[in-house]
This record gives sequence, C-alpha cells and structure tokens, in this order.
Amino acid sequence: MAKFNSRSMLAWGVAALLAGASAQTAPAVTFEPFVSGLKQVTAIAHAGDGSNRLYVAQQDGRVRMIENGEIRNSLFLDAQKLTRADGERGLIGLAFDPEYKTNRRLYVHYTDLNGDTVLARYTATPDFSRAEAASAKTLFTAKQPYSNHNGGQLAFGPDGFLYLGLGDGGSGGDPKNNGQDLGSPLGKLLRFDVSGDAAKPAAGNPFVNRAGANPNIWAYGLRNPWRFSFDREGGGLVIADVGQNSFEEVDFQPRASKGGENYGWRVREGRECFEKGCTDKGFVEPVLVYGRTEGQSITGGYVYRGKAIPALKGQYVFADFATGTVWAAPAQGNTWEKKTLGKVANPSTFGEDEAGEVYVAEYGSGRILKLAQK
Repeated sequence: MAKFNSRSMLAWGVAALLAGASAQTAPAVTFEPFVSGLKQVTAIAHAGDGSNRLYVAQQDGRVRMIENGEIRNSLFLDAQKLTRADGERGLIGLAFDPEYKTNRRLYVHYTDLNGDTVLARYTATPDFSRAEAASAKTLFTAKQPYSNHNGGQLAFGPDGFLYLGLGDGGSGGDPKNNGQDLGSPLGKLLRFDVSGDAAKPAAGNPFVNRAGANPNIWAYGLRNPWRFSFDREGGGLVIADVGQNSFEEVDFQPRASKGGENYGWRVREGRECFEKGCTDKGFVEPVLVYGRTEGQSITGGYVYRGKAIPALKGQYVFADFATGTVWAAPAQGNTWEKKTLGKVANPSTFGEDEAGEVYVAEYGSGRILKLAQK
C-alpha cells in the first residue's frame, strides 16, 4: 500500500505541479457523489448474491455495508482489535466467495498487530446482516520484514480460485530480493483453493513441484500490486504495480495463462533496468507505463463493462493516488494508451457493483464516487 507512506504524503504537495502533464482529456465521464462519512477506504466489493449491496473495507479494520445508497449504521465486520491502521498497515483486502449466497463465506486480508499478513475467512449470519466474529478462521499468514508494501488485494478469478497480491516486503529497492525469490510469498500473486475448510495451493499452480518454491505462487516479480482485477468479459487479469523511483506500471495476464509470469521487479522497474547491467531474461513486458511527470503511486481499477457509459466499455479505468488523475485505456494489444477522465482526491481503491458500474474511493475525504456519463 505504497500510497499511504511518507513518500505518498509528500506527493500530495507536488500534485499541482504535475497536473498539467496528463494525457488528453476524455470529457465523457463525471464522478458523482455516492456516499460519504467513511474513513480511509481500502477496498470496495459486492457479494454477487443479487442483493446489489456494496461492502467497504476501512483501513481501521471495519467493514461497512451500503444498501440502496445508504451506509448501514451497524458494522458488517469489526476487526479493529486484530489490526492497526498505521502507515500502510491495516485491513486492506476483501472478497466474497462465488458461492456466498449459499455458503455465506467472505475473506479478508489484514496486517496483524505485529504487522504480518493474515488471510482469514468469515461466515455471515443467515440473514447476511453481518459477519460472525466467532467464525473467523486464519487460512494463511506471512511474515513481513518491514511496515510497507503489503499489497493486499483479494479477488476470485474466473477459475473459482482466490488470488492474493502481496508486495515485496517493504523498505526501498527490495533489499531482500523477495520479488525474484520463489521461496518467499512476498512480491507475488498467490492463488488458493478455498473450497474446503482450509486454503491449499490451487490445482495447476506453476511451482507446486519445484523444490524450495512456495506452492501458492501464481506469478512473481511484483513490487507492490496495489489493486488487481479480472475483466468480467474474457477473464483477463490486470495488475497495477506501484513503482520505486521512476515508473508506475500496468501488467496484463490473459485468461489462458498457465501462470508463472515474472513481471521483473527488482531487476526491472517498468520497462527499464533497476539493477545495473540487467538483461532481458524473459520478463513479461507491462502493457502501460507512466513516469514521474504524471504521477507517483498507481491505484488499479477495472475494465469497464457497465452500461451507463457506453464510450468506456472495454477500457481499463485506473488512477494515481498522488495526483488524483483518473485515466482510461483500451484493454487491447501489447501497449495500452491512456486518456484522462478527470481528477479526484487521493483515489485509494476502485470497486464494481453487480452490474459492472465502477466506483472510486477518496482516501482522505471518506467519500465514494460513482463514474457516470457526463
């Protein structure tokens, strides 16, 4: 979650200097106020159960339910005693089981009181009004050597498996080289089978039979994948990876992938060498890169598949936390070209509702905005 550290705080102050460097504006979209009164939103999700409710994770450990455009007063989940919201730590991932309507299961990722990664499962009450605290079950943990770069996105793929994105463990420059170390879960995209009572490596994970490798790894070479998503048409995976000194990047994995992609960190940042004298070792090229004249901390979003904004269909909507710029790029080909949609304040995460309409959260103001036709 590189966007909440001191570097990101400093970036807020230089946002005005960078505002004029954005790509050509596409004036078809506006950002309509949806709800306000939230605090440090880190994830927005729907349950896929036909209820049309949205669920919002706050960094402090609370999950709020939004129904008919109103935030329920009662908490859906309260994990405040399990985590603390300091810097880049806290509750930073939320996903609902594809069978939620029948099994009532949901999943969260948070950093515990020691700052280590926890993937946990909860079960909702029979009336779906809240998650039962007593149902909590820890499925996976990972030690974190530093306080930043916890990643944290959770999402179910079209294959029915649960994906978790973790950053490289923190500090600067990945000093432990976790991104390239297949023995570490850090700097990776992990894939779990959570259909039973436990989490186990998903069938077909590429390194299950490699000695010394973490069997949960699906892809690697990531610095801090702050939000990834699956295109609901075609199933492609889009990863937004926060950069170090020079570049932010977007990576794409097609639905037909067998996993094992190496996105390059810490050998490369964007399309350039980070380590001196690096060579092309078969790294997967990003589909989109932008530099420090345009932003400093990418926030990944979604390929738009809603109906309210026809001109956006098939375009990947994402933003930069530091400048507040929101872009859209047609999700096709090996190089995606972005256009500016507008600006919001400190966009920390995006979300989709059941109809495919897209929302964006403002970290500081506590507002959620809905993308709409201008």
